[in-house]
Amino acid sequence: MENETVNLDFLQLEGLKVSTGSSMPAFVLLLLIYTFIMVSNTCLVVLITMDRSLHEPMYLLFCNMSINDVFGATAIIPRLLSDVFTPSIQRHIHFYECAFQAFCAHFFAGTCHTVLMIMAFDRYMAICHPLQYASIMTKKMVVTLSVSAWGVSFVLIAILVSLSLRLSRCRCIVDNPFCDNASLFKLSCENVLINHIYGLGTAMATMACSFCSIMLTYLRIAVVCLSAKNQTLNTKALQTCATHLAVYIILLFSGAIIIILHRFPDLSDHRKLASILFHVVPPSMNVVIYGLQIKAVRQKVFVMLRGKK
Repeated sequence: MENETVNLDFLQLEGLKVSTGSSMPAFVLLLLIYTFIMVSNTCLVVLITMDRSLHEPMYLLFCNMSINDVFGATAIIPRLLSDVFTPSIQRHIHFYECAFQAFCAHFFAGTCHTVLMIMAFDRYMAICHPLQYASIMTKKMVVTLSVSAWGVSFVLIAILVSLSLRLSRCRCIVDNPFCDNASLFKLSCENVLINHIYGLGTAMATMACSFCSIMLTYLRIAVVCLSAKNQTLNTKALQTCATHLAVYIILLFSGAIIIILHRFPDLSDHRKLASILFHVVPPSMNVVIYGLQIKAVRQKVFVMLRGKK
């Protein structure tokens, strides 16, 4: 099978590796986390959409993050849940379904970085150029930034997955909890150097661009706050910027671990666990760290809860 090139439409997916005794606890935990991600992010998007007082660029841009978190979790977690009680030998997935899941997984990761970049730009304009903020950050600009964030990621990931789809296949086992781009090109016996170069280059370029833009943005914000000597401005800037940086650090750390562990085959089990956590931890933490730390959103949530009581 290894030396013979054949067309294999159905693949055997490793899925979530848990022991028989741990199947139920793992299923319940993953289901609770997925439910929390879906309910919290969806409620936050609905709240911002329905409340006109929250129709400001910062909150509207934050909707991009919540929508992307729902998308990323839905692309991975339901399949993992269905595989928990399925024997590994019976975990089959069609090749094109696998390719679509790989596209969604990488699209989610790429959009995380681009969305955080436009959110950093919004904070930069609000704090460093407050007088021009209203004239620059119009609804048209918010839409343009949002479309750009999703569009750039879509194009990069579409090329990434297309490079893997062009390869012939000689293997049928996906040695990963879910399909990603590496799982796709590892099914081939052809030369995959181009896939390695483009995949690693795109990942590093995206992370480098987001890291540099966000760090430079917040260094500029720090300089403005220190020179202004305005306690109110500094407190507000610290609150919004600290939460944004916390979300970014979690994302950067989670993604970097996966890329590093890919270089060490002996740590494949750790890499598989890290790949699952990447689609679980940031989506579940973003809404808590960022959403509920914003005073206006927090007040609206408390008002809604009191109203129900």
